[in-house]
Amino acid sequence: MNAGTQALAVAAYLQSLQASITEAVEALEQEAGSAVRFLADAWQKAPGEKLQGQGLTKILEGGTVFERAGVGFSQVRGPQLPPSATQHRPELAGAPFTAMGVSLVFHPRNPYVPTVHMNVRMIAAGHPGQPATCWFGGGMDLTPFYPFAQDAQHFHQVCHDAVAPFGAELYPRFKQWCDSYFFLKHRNEARGIGGIFFDDFSELGFEGGFAMLQSVGDAFLKAYVPIVQRRKDEVYGEREREFQLYRRGRYVEFNLVWDRGTHFGLQSGGRTESILLSMPPLASWSYQRQDPEGSPEARLLADFLQPRDWL
Repeated sequence: MNAGTQALAVAAYLQSLQASITEAVEALEQEAGSAVRFLADAWQKAPGEKLQGQGLTKILEGGTVFERAGVGFSQVRGPQLPPSATQHRPELAGAPFTAMGVSLVFHPRNPYVPTVHMNVRMIAAGHPGQPATCWFGGGMDLTPFYPFAQDAQHFHQVCHDAVAPFGAELYPRFKQWCDSYFFLKHRNEARGIGGIFFDDFSELGFEGGFAMLQSVGDAFLKAYVPIVQRRKDEVYGEREREFQLYRRGRYVEFNLVWDRGTHFGLQSGGRTESILLSMPPLASWSYQRQDPEGSPEARLLADFLQPRDWL
């Protein structure tokens, strides 16, 4: 399979993945009696811009189940890789590149339903006259506001099963990578309970890497929808809502300060509106907040968000 055929195959899969996920989210909204649907915003980079290409951003806002849900597909090319993409590949600094991927973040309305993030992508780059280097990245992670071990165990089991066919060592490796990556260094705290994360992944070759990418993408709905169905009708009040908004503030901090995907998009001249679709519609901050010892809110940070073996 040549480079052009590879790119077409990956793009076709990613577009079908975006469609299947948005259809599942709309089904959840319909079941809840909501008429809210995704807005589809197709875009094309203007001639003369640093980054060229196109994509489709799908965004749902104001739903009964999801306060905001964004699923973006992009396929772009640029004259040189940004610094955020060459940390582990210095030989490709300044090389032309192509990148495509699907990225999503769902912010549920009910505080007992966790926020979720998933991303799968392929990048190919090479200096003129040299064969292009292709690699994959992505994963998924869960950010609960209230601790439910059952949900964390289910999410991690599905993540494990998605990568197990490609090597028994991949889940523990990708889990540890996820725990390390989704960590707010300036707060010394985890963003959530993790999942799996991988980047600069090329050791299985194109065929193996693409197969693993599809397995991860296809596992997302299995990992997340059962949790949503289990928690979306839990009764909550102002206390839980206020804590949800406070923890969303931490989510914003990570995405803007530490996330390589955000940095890659902004540094390469990407479409800002699509890059920031991960932001929640509402968030809050509190100065040196202290929750009562033993409360669910205190246990979330003191115990539940500490890295552990969930299987």
